Parts: sequence; structure tokens; C-alpha cells
Amino acid sequence: MDVVLVSPRNPLNIGAAARAMANFGFRRLSVVAPYAPMWREARSAVGAPEILLKAAETASLGEAVAGATLVVGTGTLTYRKPEQAVVSLPDLAPRVEQELARGGRVAVVFGPEKHGLTRDDLSYCHILVEIPTDARQPSMNLGQSVAVCLYELATRANSGAEPDMRDAELTAAPSGRLELLAGVVEETMRAAGYSPRTMQAANRHDLRLLLRRLGLPERDLRRILGLFRHILWRLRHASEGGGKTN
Repeated sequence: MDVVLVSPRNPLNIGAAARAMANFGFRRLSVVAPYAPMWREARSAVGAPEILLKAAETASLGEAVAGATLVVGTGTLTYRKPEQAVVSLPDLAPRVEQELARGGRVAVVFGPEKHGLTRDDLSYCHILVEIPTDARQPSMNLGQSVAVCLYELATRANSGAEPDMRDAELTAAPSGRLELLAGVVEETMRAAGYSPRTMQAANRHDLRLLLRRLGLPERDLRRILGLFRHILWRLRHASEGGGKTN
């Protein structure tokens, strides 16, 4: 399982997150667009755990979760209206185990200290896990949030679960493949005149959410991708040929 920190700024929080990972047996850390001076300080800190020194750095959240088949966003519902399924923190472990057991890969994403994950960040997430905090103080420190979530996953995990690889193609398509399909669908929409420039950002956001709700396995994604590529090819050639499509 991957832990993903989006744009962290405080080296103490980054270090606390890495220590929590070590405490509960998690090893893979990705950091998205970190504030460079603080990121360098965190990685060079005396006694920095190996997890932090080996952490992957990416420019975008899409890149960080490209290989994940289940992307879990974290946060509170106090200031946002969720656009994906919401799972309570105690119910997260079974979802994660189910995904891992069928050969998938899970990423749990944490937002910046000041405002948490943005609406655009959450469009990459299949589900949103709510940390049950008091309504009078809904926000949590980044390091504490990571520790609480990983504690729940570690203590509720069934360590005897074995991966079921009977049909790997039934595993949900990874996030990067969904982005590829979204890009082709978006091109097709533009070629058909369905997505005017003013609506392109909104359509892209909605398309990301839709594809994640569908839970497409890889073999279905390939078929849909081939279909839209063929439609796009026909639309482009019809335009070049004066509108004839058959």
C-alpha cells in the first residue's frame, strides 16, 4: 500500500508521517509537489527513517497514483460536499484488504496542512474516508492524520488474507489507465463538438469521477478505449473528408 502526501510544507509533519508508517509496517511513500526547501530539510534530518530517504517524488497526484487500483482520499466532510462514496475510517480496512486480495494496489492520499485535498485532488479518488473528529475542531495535524489512519488499517487487517490471482484481468484498471481513457474520451467529445472550451475543465473533472465510480476491470477498459479511439478516428477523418462518416 502507498501513502501519498500532497504538497506538504512542514518538515516536522513529513517526518511524523514517515515515522507513523514505520510504526505500523508501511513502507511506500510518495510526496507530490513538496515545498522544496522543507522537503530537503525533512529528508536530510538526522535520524530520518529509511522510508523518508527512499520516498518517491512526483510533480502531480495523477503521476503518484497512476499504478493504484483503489485511491483513497482522506479528510473531513465539515467543509465539503463529497462527490464519491464516503467510507468511515473503521470500515476502510476491509475495503483495502479486498482490493489487495484481488491483486490490486491501494494508495491513501493526504492533503496539505492548510486546506487538505482540493476538489481536483479528490477527482482522482475512488472513495473518501472520513476521520471522525469533533465538529468543533474538525481539522487534524497531517502527521496525526497519517498515524490514525495507518493504525486503523494495521490493527483491523487480516494478516492471513492471500491474494487471489485466478483472473488478474478482473482487477480494477489502475488510475493511470483510467486517465488514458479519460483523455481519449475527452478528445472524442471535442472532436464531436460536445465539449466547448469553457466546459472542458468541468467535463474532465466529471469524467474522472465517473470512470472511478464504474470500477472498470482492465479488459473492459481496453474494449472501451478501442471503441472511443475508433470513433475519434472516424470523426477526424469525416472532418477531413467533408463530413462523410460511412
